[in-house]
Amino acid sequence: MQIKVLVVDDSSLVRKVVTDILTQDPEIRVVGTANNGKMAIEMTQELDPDVITMDIEMPVLDGLAALGHIMSIKPKPVVMLSVLTEHGAEATFKALELGAVDFILKPSSLLSASVDEINAQLIKKVKAAASTKNFEKTAEPARVKLEARAVSDKIVVIGTSTGGPSALINIFRSIPENFPSPVLVVQHMPEGFTTAFSRRLDDNSSLNVKEAEHGDDVLPGRAYIAPGHSHMAVEKKGSGYSIKIFQGDRVSGHMPSIDVLFSSIAENVGSNAVGIIMTGMGRDGAEGLKRIRQAGGHTIAQDEGTSVVYGMNRVAVELGAVNEIVPLAEIVPRMVHHL
Repeated sequence: MQIKVLVVDDSSLVRKVVTDILTQDPEIRVVGTANNGKMAIEMTQELDPDVITMDIEMPVLDGLAALGHIMSIKPKPVVMLSVLTEHGAEATFKALELGAVDFILKPSSLLSASVDEINAQLIKKVKAAASTKNFEKTAEPARVKLEARAVSDKIVVIGTSTGGPSALINIFRSIPENFPSPVLVVQHMPEGFTTAFSRRLDDNSSLNVKEAEHGDDVLPGRAYIAPGHSHMAVEKKGSGYSIKIFQGDRVSGHMPSIDVLFSSIAENVGSNAVGIIMTGMGRDGAEGLKRIRQAGGHTIAQDEGTSVVYGMNRVAVELGAVNEIVPLAEIVPRMVHHL
């Protein structure tokens, strides 16, 4: 059965390019195109597509307003078409909080990427969106209380992909004051978006959040987001730890790779690690999480019921890498418990 897609963009060229790419795959059928948000809402009701690709900047009604309306009336999996600018990144994260499943950079923003890579990414993301279940607006997280003088020598590491940005905002909002451990995150995201995403997490958390830089000391009460252009690992530094940022081959299909971070944590932090794998396509992070568990660390997987895509976390469970499987709302309480 073909995946029915509605393509929404104010540019006739982009609509044609996206349609041509998607119709290369026999499992996808573009059932309509719209040039503004108002038309998108009307065509969504008329055509009942399985997936919508949605531009953000459009006349009459922009993509965010259209997305909000669609998610409030008849929710659909939506993949946003984003531009590689700071404004584009901020609008994209807002869309993800409103319930968009994922985003992809517009073909015009990917001049350095090959045509085949652009095509494959778009088709892959639309197919993943079609299989998602939990794509509606994320509920406000419950607050967790922590003793004022809590002390811990543990390090928390989190890996996530599709569905991750809104889930991470949920996590970071619910992390309590005086959180005693550093948090390191790999979120699969293009270069240029991780800086803006780090700022957004910082605005939504009691932690001090930054995009990680080579040589950063790993300190309690701080969070470090892997930059979109490089791998991130942790190294011993005296009695503490520092961050290594480096470029290399893709690992498990990604750079930054969750497996790279988790493997370095298993080697250097061992039983003082709390590893968490969340929603996302593929298997990145599953092997690294198993290494953390084998080294004596505690490992947690987000459950299927709250995952946008039950992929990486499913593979980790199947590998025997996971100590406990919990819904999104329980991740921070379990994290605090194990500190």
